[in-house]
Amino acid sequence: MNNTKILGVAIFMAFALLLSCSKDEDNPSPEPGVVLATPFASNASNIGNTSFDANWVLVPEAESYLIDVSTSNSFSTFITGYNALEKSGSTAEITGLSPGITYFYRVRAKKGTEITNNSNVITVTTTGVAPEESEDPTFLKVKANALENPFFVGVAVKSNQLTEGSAYDVVLKNEFSSITAEYEMKMNPISTGSGSYNWDAADKIVNYGNDNGINVHGHALVWHNAVPDWLSNFSGTDAEFALEVKKYITDVVTRYAGKVSSWDVVNEAVDDNGNMRNTIFLQKMGPDYIKDCYQWARDAAIAAGDTDLLLFYNDYATSTNIPKQDKMFNIVDDLKTSNLIDGVGFQMHNTYLSPTKEQIETDINRAVALGLKVHISELDIQVNQNNDITYLTAERALAQKEKYKEIVKIYNALPEANKYALTVWGFKDNESWIPYSTDLNHPGNDWPLLYNDKFEIKSAHTGFLEGLE
Repeated sequence: MNNTKILGVAIFMAFALLLSCSKDEDNPSPEPGVVLATPFASNASNIGNTSFDANWVLVPEAESYLIDVSTSNSFSTFITGYNALEKSGSTAEITGLSPGITYFYRVRAKKGTEITNNSNVITVTTTGVAPEESEDPTFLKVKANALENPFFVGVAVKSNQLTEGSAYDVVLKNEFSSITAEYEMKMNPISTGSGSYNWDAADKIVNYGNDNGINVHGHALVWHNAVPDWLSNFSGTDAEFALEVKKYITDVVTRYAGKVSSWDVVNEAVDDNGNMRNTIFLQKMGPDYIKDCYQWARDAAIAAGDTDLLLFYNDYATSTNIPKQDKMFNIVDDLKTSNLIDGVGFQMHNTYLSPTKEQIETDINRAVALGLKVHISELDIQVNQNNDITYLTAERALAQKEKYKEIVKIYNALPEANKYALTVWGFKDNESWIPYSTDLNHPGNDWPLLYNDKFEIKSAHTGFLEGLE
């Protein structure tokens, strides 16, 4: 090879090496351990009644993508088959959906064992009209009365709802076999002064029940949040205060002897720390005030010839608050020993998540072990306790339905001797006490009952019925 050829080959090789180096600098190879970028999900396409295409932007070096699809933007549950479904490319067809339903999807990138964080969440609503749920139209009391060991199905009422032919009247007569006054049979609305009473609302409720063959449960003779002003400001001695309470209990029980089958004598006497609640009754009458109240109620009933009157103690949150539960049963044990109590009212202002089945059963079974009757006395089930939804979603409605079913099944399984009534605390969602309570940290709406604001039955109603099976 001559010198000219040798020089040409050398120049060519140098030029090739220069091109190679330049190419590597412009497109360097990924270094080991480089973290994949989190993908970006983009809007769905090809949206139909039962399907849509999920889309996302490709991530350099990603080998595949994991797609989640849910009806909840928190992804607490997943659509079957779409929990980390692995796909290549930048799109995936999502099928098998329902029309008119809102779905959510998100994406993660994957390379080997490395998986990125979730992408942004995309919302997509399928076309068409969502199918209406077909709820069981069977009346609650009809199904409960057909049980081998039936019990009362109750509802809390206001006197102004009890007008002949009203929607409340129709639903109540069809569905319920027991009523409880939501507020109007407490001390504050009845007692206007020493020995002075306004019986109008209470009489209307009691007469309505008696005239229509509906059981009436009295609620409540003594409650710290329903003390009339005249008694709160009472200037007499503590002994005279006690006599006023005795007179009130005696007069009320006597008036409704044979008309009201049961009374919550003392309501919520235990605080949330498991101590005696520091009420005006405790302050002025001492630690035996509870037993005194039950004795006065029992004596009044016997004197009036009502030997069948049932006396209950009623309280809330005892399934989850064990110190409170223990204190309540200390009180109940003492009353049972003195033959002054017939049953325990468990309010059950629950949520769709709590208490658990086991917690409820443990609580109730303590009353059963004492041979007492059990009243689920103020049942409602919140679905928005954290104010994280703006309407009753299908997911929450189903969870609420299952919780109603669970509680009714627990109650239905009790021995016959321990059953009394299961009372729902109100008719319609928009009239529930929960969104308006200052005692609850509940800033938003809720839908805790069996009927919506149009008086249409909800899935919760069907859950109640299923609990009776």
